Amino acid sequence: MVAYVRKVRTASGAVAVQVVAKQRGRREILAHVGSAHTDAELGILLEKARAIALGDQSQLEFEVPARTESIHDVCDGSTATLFRPPPETTGASAGPGRTTGTSSRLLYEALGATYDGLGFDAVADEVFRDLVIARIVEPTSKLDSLRVLTDLGANTVSYRTIQRHLQSINTGRYRDVITKKCFAHSRDRGTLSLLLYDVTTLYFEAENEDDLRKVGYSKERRVDPQIVVGLLVDRTGFPLEIGCFEGNTAETTTIVAILEGFQKRHDLAGVPMVVAADAGMLSWTNLKALDGSGFSFIVGSRTTKAPGDLASHFHWHGNAFTDGQIIDTVTSRRGSTVVNNTKLKAEPVWTAVEHPKAWRAIWQYRAARARRDQKTGSS
Repeated sequence: MVAYVRKVRTASGAVAVQVVAKQRGRREILAHVGSAHTDAELGILLEKARAIALGDQSQLEFEVPARTESIHDVCDGSTATLFRPPPETTGASAGPGRTTGTSSRLLYEALGATYDGLGFDAVADEVFRDLVIARIVEPTSKLDSLRVLTDLGANTVSYRTIQRHLQSINTGRYRDVITKKCFAHSRDRGTLSLLLYDVTTLYFEAENEDDLRKVGYSKERRVDPQIVVGLLVDRTGFPLEIGCFEGNTAETTTIVAILEGFQKRHDLAGVPMVVAADAGMLSWTNLKALDGSGFSFIVGSRTTKAPGDLASHFHWHGNAFTDGQIIDTVTSRRGSTVVNNTKLKAEPVWTAVEHPKAWRAIWQYRAARARRDQKTGSS
């Protein structure tokens, strides 16, 4: 026999507290403790009822405070507290729950909201939109993108439908629409003054070359057919322009084409902009072309140029530097031109008028980089 406390709303609005026992399916009121009209009275009656219900039954040595109860919480009918028996059911009991499916719908909706917020929904192609989201979540094939979209809880289409929509990318000029939205986003944030450019190679597991996929210099040291991809971003890394070239294209020949295409697409002739790239990207020919197109540039230089650029400093101060020391000087546009006068103790200050055959050069000495270069033998 199990005893429990029951609260019953009476016709007068009071709450009756009873101690009830249930045995073999029958209920029996062991004690009617009293009726409460206030919360204080209800608390006192519940304490008495609990003492009666516990009786000689063993209890754990834990001091668990009872929840303060109010008469307003008691609904019409009855409620049981303390050793409450399982509710009676008239039908069959429900079995254990099971998972019928899972999805990352929140991730899908967040990426979709960002896509639409950037204005890319101007393309008006839901299938293309879903493929972009799938590509961000997990870069994989078009066919396997259906699995990714299923995991995201998106509505999927057939592979044939995907192929049909991808054919519209060129005819619908999707790239033009999206690049204009990217440009507008970066322009509105004021991040167009400094542009960053770099290239990478993407290889294909194909045996034969074609007009685009060709064997060339691979940063991954592979001999598979590849393509060269150039990417132009703003100072925050937001993409602005992308270009695809044959796999055997020299990286140095891509930057001018990308920048001039970007300049022409958005009618930026005469707008001052600075482009930064690594030393291997900006050859003298590229620098001359960029200078003629109105671009300023920041390019890393090699230490082999230091003797010429720092000739005055070496002559007057020697080749010892302090960690982090910066020297602002000039560098020759052509290797055969001398622009550093060792007779002058002060470093020359670059101006376009006084140094038409030179560019500004800023050298910084870092002890950690010097140690690494000595160890690896790099320049």
